[in-house]
Amino acid sequence: MGKKRLIQTTSQEELLKEQEKIEKKQKEEERKVSLGRIERGKIYVYSSYNNTIITLTDLRGRVLTWKSAGSLGFKGTKKGTSFAASKVAESIVNICKKKGIEKFEVLVQGIGAGRDAALRTFAAQGLDLEAIKDITPIPHNGCRPKKPRRV
Repeated sequence: MGKKRLIQTTSQEELLKEQEKIEKKQKEEERKVSLGRIERGKIYVYSSYNNTIITLTDLRGRVLTWKSAGSLGFKGTKKGTSFAASKVAESIVNICKKKGIEKFEVLVQGIGAGRDAALRTFAAQGLDLEAIKDITPIPHNGCRPKKPRRV
């Protein structure tokens, strides 16, 4: 089997590792400070038949956080229900209150059952909604039809 070697780290190596950890934490704090206290934000609600995804951004569009029905533990067809969407909206509201964001613009996309449930939850939780926009893509004229069949 042979002898096992013990790797001895010097105190300098340990200090370097600790300094790297401290620098990473400082960078994260700087990022948080640079965002500062955000008073306004945008909430994107994407609702399909299979899932509901809600994203919280600042006014520039930088993502602060996001939640989906799947990330909260719903599985299968239950992810597309209005109950799951309301739970996702509740978790986003809690995050908003922690971050101190007060006013929102809500942008809704998709045709699932979670659209209305999420909006109702936002209103019930007491969020100040400045605007609600529907940004669902709508085809106009569609693609070119097939040429007629020759028999």
